[in-house]
Amino acid sequence: MSTIKIFQKVHGFDCITFNWCMALKHRELITQFSKLLSKSADGLSYLVLGVIFLLINYPNNKYVFIALCVAFIIERSIYFVIKNGFKRNRPGSAIEGFEMFIKPSDQFSFPSGHTSGAFLFATFIVFLFPEFIWVAYTWAASIAFSRIFLGVHFPTDTVAGMVIGTVVGKLVITGLLV
Repeated sequence: MSTIKIFQKVHGFDCITFNWCMALKHRELITQFSKLLSKSADGLSYLVLGVIFLLINYPNNKYVFIALCVAFIIERSIYFVIKNGFKRNRPGSAIEGFEMFIKPSDQFSFPSGHTSGAFLFATFIVFLFPEFIWVAYTWAASIAFSRIFLGVHFPTDTVAGMVIGTVVGKLVITGLLV
């Protein structure tokens, strides 16, 4: 099967799944909740939390802060290369007549940067505080779903973000913190 046919099948799956999400009952409530949730994964949030962590008395907090910064630099670099390489249009441009519920920061959708950042951060939280595994990854997965429900990403955009954030987090933790 050619690469183009594979991408067409993935896009077809994405459109079906995306349309199902857009047709859910209580759509307005989901959209409002998604807007609030999505804001919690904006870049400034991570900086503020990182500085707070730097100020608390946690073992090796400076080392952890540096590792987190390195991880975000790597994650953002991968994200930008993939996003500008694939140049996949967002649902608002790819689906005729569909309007997104928020204004995205850029034109392209693959991968989801909010999702990759959330999973990277969740991976660090779980490394530092394993007892928060369910909270951290539930929040990160909720960020992924919020990006779909806001109409700015297809499902595979968020799956790619999950993989990028988690893998980069684990690699940096393994290489720098263990």
